[in-house]
Amino acid sequence: MAEINHFEYGWITPALSYALSVLGSALGLVCAGRLRTATGAGQRAWWGLLAAWALGGTAIWAMHFMAMLGFAVAGTRIRYDVPLTAASTAIAVAAVGLGLAIVGTRRLSAVRLIAGGLFTGAGVAAAHYTGMAAMRLDGTLGYDRARVALSVGVAVVAATVALWLSMTVRRGLAIAASALVMGVAVNGVHFTGMSALSVHPHESRGDLAGAEASSLLVPIILAVVFGVVGLVYALLAAPTDDDRAGAAYLDSRRDGLPEAAAAEPAPDPVGLRARSTLGQPGTPFPSRRDAGRR
Repeated sequence: MAEINHFEYGWITPALSYALSVLGSALGLVCAGRLRTATGAGQRAWWGLLAAWALGGTAIWAMHFMAMLGFAVAGTRIRYDVPLTAASTAIAVAAVGLGLAIVGTRRLSAVRLIAGGLFTGAGVAAAHYTGMAAMRLDGTLGYDRARVALSVGVAVVAATVALWLSMTVRRGLAIAASALVMGVAVNGVHFTGMSALSVHPHESRGDLAGAEASSLLVPIILAVVFGVVGLVYALLAAPTDDDRAGAAYLDSRRDGLPEAAAAEPAPDPVGLRARSTLGQPGTPFPSRRDAGRR
């Protein structure tokens, strides 16, 4: 078997992959929070799509690709099949979207949570191994079945926890802490699956089809950057629950202001109204003649 190195560039790639998974998890949790409070079917579909892209596209797939930049096999080059690589992205996003659809926006139940975790975890594992199948190198890939099963189990547990967090976490500090935990879980799924891999080199080296990782790096970075910027813009542009509550309060105050002004007298802090007869019914307005008599 060929020697495998998962950290060709030291801790740079795992640190960046963890940062991507935390960023995607945080954005996904915020989008899931908007999904819970969405009122119409269109809004639910929109926020569900954004949450699926943040979790599946950024937290899972972009993390996977960043970690794969540090993957190297002694004595062989590595290329990537572009259609299969794109398919792994679609699988990850679709798996998260399916899990969110199963869990739903209504009251969370154990049955829906477990079902969503199973489907999403299986989809995440499928996305990982599809990405691995996209590799082209001078050797044959082999997998340890026990570790593959372990990686699928870790993916199911991580997906179940992620779905539960997406339906329960609401505030900023809790979202940040949950994103840190989810980042550990996503990286755990990846490196558990990678530990199952072995490479048996070929005796002769031939031409390898596919693209180098360096040639895919720029378009993937641009896709991640534009995706994150788009998610942040969508979150900032959409009103929150507090914004809607504040707007409703201001509308109610504005609508009820004329009636309130007519019903309630102006404040009289020093009691001038009580000591004066002006303005009271039946009291004549004083004239200059009355003033001269006084």
